[in-house]
Amino acid sequence: MQQYKNQLKTILKLILTGLALYLVFRKIETAQLFEILKTIQWIWLIPAVILFVLSKVATAIRLNQYFKNISLQLSEWKNWKLYLIGMFYNLFLPGGIGGDGYKVYLLNKHFKLPVKKLLQAALLDRLGGLVAIVFLLFGLFLIVEVELDFLESELWNALMVAGLILTVPGFWLVQKLFFKDFLPSFWPANLWSFAGQIAQLICAWFILMALGIDEKILAYQLIFLLSSIVAVLPLTIGGVGARELVFVYAHQYAGIEETAAVAFSLIFFLITAGVSLVGAFVKVNLKDEQDDSPSY
Repeated sequence: MQQYKNQLKTILKLILTGLALYLVFRKIETAQLFEILKTIQWIWLIPAVILFVLSKVATAIRLNQYFKNISLQLSEWKNWKLYLIGMFYNLFLPGGIGGDGYKVYLLNKHFKLPVKKLLQAALLDRLGGLVAIVFLLFGLFLIVEVELDFLESELWNALMVAGLILTVPGFWLVQKLFFKDFLPSFWPANLWSFAGQIAQLICAWFILMALGIDEKILAYQLIFLLSSIVAVLPLTIGGVGARELVFVYAHQYAGIEETAAVAFSLIFFLITAGVSLVGAFVKVNLKDEQDDSPSY
């Protein structure tokens, strides 16, 4: 029965991905998109890939902070390899147990830790990433001019300031109430969250440079963060189509170029897919605690 449910999930995600991409390419000039892609300055994509990898290293370290709170001593190298495998599962095997589920299964099998605690660590890891995105969004909404009347009101600005002030304390309160075992790593884990998200924003800047975009940078990054939240929702394969839809429908309010924004989103996905694909070739030996050398 579970196999059929997974197959159904995959089929539904494929349908939604196809529908989202159809809506995207219906709204943009495909010929213009190809022209933009032809003029890419590829040299800028090298630091973009490096920054993307660094962002994932930071989030992997964040997860390991939570593991330490439940007496799971995992070397950073093994944790990184496990994280890469999880990325591969999330993107390329979306109908199965997913990357988080696979990590929980593997760690429970080898270390006999309670599944509940491992699931809490995985959930808190996701929440930590979301908190960093939301905090940065509050800041960008105060800086970027968005052509919506209610976003230009004093009330909206006051809400954004309140969001900046309350986001981190609010997350601390949530963690104290529902994830008390993980409270000792609150500050280091959140610092790694922000490091990872800022690295992705710099990655986004390099992609924009590759596309020859040197105006409205913060506006692109604002929509990029919004699309990151949408892409996390388990609706499409790896967020494909969902990200692009956000750019397509938000471009007119942020003053960014529609087709260039879609090109940016597609390039970011290709970088994500390329790095995630490495996880298919990674092996991690959790039994051998002395194996700290970088070997795949």
